[in-house]
Amino acid sequence: MGGFVYILANMRRGRTYIGVTNDLVRRVYEHRQGLADGHTKRNNIKRLVYFEEHAAIDAAIQRETSLKRWYQQWKWALIEQNNPDWRDLWDEIVH
Repeated sequence: MGGFVYILANMRRGRTYIGVTNDLVRRVYEHRQGLADGHTKRNNIKRLVYFEEHAAIDAAIQRETSLKRWYQQWKWALIEQNNPDWRDLWDEIVH
């Protein structure tokens, strides 16, 4: 079974959240609707700004763990490589 690593943000270069899931649409929907208690709900972090797909869930978990150790500036650079305007990618994953 595969998995996804994703980054949510509340604004450009704002607060971020890194997560892992086997169902990206469902999980991002939960964050957007405030169904996921914790950091994202408290800080209004709902915008999907980055994601990667992995063939195996354990590879996704390993990547998530690695990204969480990165400096904030490195995370921002990763997002801006693929999404320089910090667009919400929600519409891209639901269509």
